[in-house]
Amino acid sequence: MSEVIEKEDTELVLLPPAETALEVYQQQAGLDPYIERIRAEVTGHKQDLTTDKGRKAIASLAFKVRKSKTALDNLGKQLVDDLKEIPKKIDAERKRMRDQLDALAGEVRKPLDEWEAAEGARVAEHRANLECLKAAPTDGMTAENIEMLITCLQSNVIDASWEEFETEAHRVMAASLTAYKAALERQQKYEADQAELARLKVEAEARAKKDEQDRIAREAAEAATKAAEAKAQAERDAAAKREADAKAAQAKAEQGAKDAAERQRRAEEQAETERLASAERAKQAAENARLAEVKRQADEAARIEAETRAREKDRAHKAKIMGAAKVAIMQSGITEDQAREVVKLIAAGKVPNVQINY
Repeated sequence: MSEVIEKEDTELVLLPPAETALEVYQQQAGLDPYIERIRAEVTGHKQDLTTDKGRKAIASLAFKVRKSKTALDNLGKQLVDDLKEIPKKIDAERKRMRDQLDALAGEVRKPLDEWEAAEGARVAEHRANLECLKAAPTDGMTAENIEMLITCLQSNVIDASWEEFETEAHRVMAASLTAYKAALERQQKYEADQAELARLKVEAEARAKKDEQDRIAREAAEAATKAAEAKAQAERDAAAKREADAKAAQAKAEQGAKDAAERQRRAEEQAETERLASAERAKQAAENARLAEVKRQADEAARIEAETRAREKDRAHKAKIMGAAKVAIMQSGITEDQAREVVKLIAAGKVPNVQINY
């Protein structure tokens, strides 16, 4: 029987039954029958838009469709949620199974693990002991140190306690002994060579020391000889220098006297020359003064003469102008004396606004 959802207005929306709901939703177009039922329910009503009741009825039908949609969608969502829980339950059961079987496998393998651990430790110990038997580097060791290594190596006992590593232990020990003995032989030869070299070095140093002492003594003797020769030469050089210095001093003194006499002669000549030049300059100065005075007197006479001529010329010019003025004034019927007086008054500037242009 189909499940239903009761609406507020008592309308019913049919839903797929729970036992078949998953099958319905899985099928393509599986919900078409329910959609068609809803369609049939809402399309069978006559729509009336002329009244408020009719319009509300239309709105109510649309609301029922949406509510039906929500109900069908929620049912599908619930199915999906239920399906999502299934993987979680499966994973939880898988984990529980793995944990229990891992624990069981550990219990089953525990004896083997313990044996393998013990076996690994045993083998590791034998291998570590084998490493101890291997020859160590001997570079820089003395022969005595290498002999100690050989003694230490030979103190190891190789027997059945080495188990399956006994053969390998014998081989490694033999190889190490061979290497140590070869190294010992080389080192002993090297140390013998070094001892011989040291002996030769001591002898060479002794010879070198003696040669050095001989060289020092020889050089000291040579130095003493050279010093004596140098001293004698220095004394000879000093005597020669003293003689040369004395001669040079005498020559310098003689030359100094000559130079002084020459300087005295030149000074006297210079003084005489300057005296004569001074007398000549005084004579020339007196002559220059005389000539200057003559020139001054001549210039003064020429100036006076020029001024006299200028005054006479000016006076003649003015007399001519004034004579012409006098003649012109006489044309007015006055006498010559009267005309002359008028001209004099004008020339003296005593007649306002009247002047004579010369």
